[in-house]
Amino acid sequence: MQRVTVSLDENETAAFDAIVVEQGYASRSEAIRDLVRRAVDTRRLNATVDGSCVANLSYVYDHHRATLSRRLTELQHAHHDLVVATTHVHLDHDNCLESTMLKGTVAAVRALADAIEATNGVRYTTLNLISDSGSAGHPHDSMPSHNH
Repeated sequence: MQRVTVSLDENETAAFDAIVVEQGYASRSEAIRDLVRRAVDTRRLNATVDGSCVANLSYVYDHHRATLSRRLTELQHAHHDLVVATTHVHLDHDNCLESTMLKGTVAAVRALADAIEATNGVRYTTLNLISDSGSAGHPHDSMPSHNH
């Protein structure tokens, strides 16, 4: 392991120390290692289309839009090889939230996320990609395989 020195001003240090405590890190070093892993993983995922990933796609849609629920379900069924699970929540009278767990190549996951986001009536979407390499070096980073 290599030692790296980081200089922060007092306000940044205080804010970072608060994060370390709030998130329960044992040390600043552990928190910084997680930040570096996340940055490296994000860069790798943004640079590749054929790498493997797991992802969470969350989106809010208009419950009253005719046939929208059916079209979203059909999109998920058409990509059953990517969709691991979907959770559906009624937010209010007009809006539903779905959170869909995905697993596959980065390109395929992004394509499905783009198709859902472009569906008329879908409002806010967020895609969170996580590398499925299992090689990030963190003790709980490796993910078991899931066969469909």
